[in-house]
Amino acid sequence: MDDVGLAAAARTDRLPRLDVMPPSSRAPWYGLGATVVLVTLAMAVPAITGWQVHVPFPPLNAVWAPRVGIGTVPALLIAGLGIWQATDLAARLPWKRLLLAVYGTGLAWMFSLAYVDGKAGVGTILGTPNEYLTTARATTNLHHTLEIYVSRIALPPPDGWPVHIAGHPPGALTFFVALDRIGLGSTFMAGVVVTLIAATTALALLTTLRVLGAENHARKAAPFLVLGPAAIWQCVSADAVFAAFAAWGLATLAFAATRRTPGAMLCWSVLSGLFLGYCVMLSYGLPLLAVLALAVLLLARSWRPLVPAALAATAVVLLYAGFGFNWWDAYPALRHRYWAGVARIRPTSYWLWGDLAALALSAGPLVGAGLAQAASQWRTRITEPSGRVVLLLPAAAAASIVLADGSLLSKAEVERIWLPFVGWLLVACSLLPESWRRRGLVLQVVVALALQHLLATGW
Repeated sequence: MDDVGLAAAARTDRLPRLDVMPPSSRAPWYGLGATVVLVTLAMAVPAITGWQVHVPFPPLNAVWAPRVGIGTVPALLIAGLGIWQATDLAARLPWKRLLLAVYGTGLAWMFSLAYVDGKAGVGTILGTPNEYLTTARATTNLHHTLEIYVSRIALPPPDGWPVHIAGHPPGALTFFVALDRIGLGSTFMAGVVVTLIAATTALALLTTLRVLGAENHARKAAPFLVLGPAAIWQCVSADAVFAAFAAWGLATLAFAATRRTPGAMLCWSVLSGLFLGYCVMLSYGLPLLAVLALAVLLLARSWRPLVPAALAATAVVLLYAGFGFNWWDAYPALRHRYWAGVARIRPTSYWLWGDLAALALSAGPLVGAGLAQAASQWRTRITEPSGRVVLLLPAAAAASIVLADGSLLSKAEVERIWLPFVGWLLVACSLLPESWRRRGLVLQVVVALALQHLLATGW
């Protein structure tokens, strides 16, 4: 071969050919590409074919409404500062200061996005007739309400409950009744409380990762748990409160499983059981948290908290039963009401995969890259203690979502319904290379800003 040929061959050898790249290098591209294709199809297929899937802007329950508002400039500033500094600050801040930064940034991000619609963007949806506040304000005797709760689930209004009351156990109604009784029952104040609680979700996830020995991965995941599209729904949806309670239930379970003394283990176990038991009374879908709970115990290599936590969770369910609400009677009534309503006309053949597209928009498209990276590194990372944590928790969340999707009890609106699982999926983004994480954060905030400024969500 002549000198020119040798030089050309040398240059070719230095090029990163796709067919010789390691699978873990290609996996994020495959995951991101699949996510983009899924979301594109979920939007395009109904629009092109005229397929009626019975939401205004599939796959989201939203309408096209381009706008800017008082929150636009703050949102842009927070997005810019986050892209510039979040990754570096998450890596070097002392742990307590990191948690404070995560909470403060999360609150600012949620409120700025909500204020694109002005003050009305904070909580107004909570006061609509189908939501909880209207019924909470009208509830003068909670004990009596619990006694008649099941009998009114299957009935359509005005004899039956509004959609959200009928569609959930009374834990959510109890929460909003309590807010109303202490003077926080206005739509704005209820929205503020929901947001203040929702912002703690990231703290619970980070705490869980650290307790289980994966602090380094927690720091890498932190920017994605704060700055993303899920914040759009966290400021206006009771499901954001459900997500926070679920996250703290799992965090306290991790504490219980890693305590050395029996007394500390028992106390944390009972607290975890109370959180998780209350989650069962918040949503019929949250018993699926059992998958994540088992993953936490498996990672901690301790099953000691299982019995006391389960007993405490059962006590919460039985307490409501003592006041007249039987979960096991309510669930069949819910299924009757659900299938007699909009679920009957929303096509299963679309929503089995359309739900996943809605989830991808809520979590942000980088979630696909993170999950694909986790799958590609499973064999090499599973032997590392911290690697197991960030592999098993997203896998458990994904399994829960598969079960929820297969149940056919979540046709649409999962951008809010599946908030309790979104953060655990995003933990997988900690496995991405630094260059991916830095650029991926740009993608996450751009999608969040676009969704909030182009669409008016139904929640």
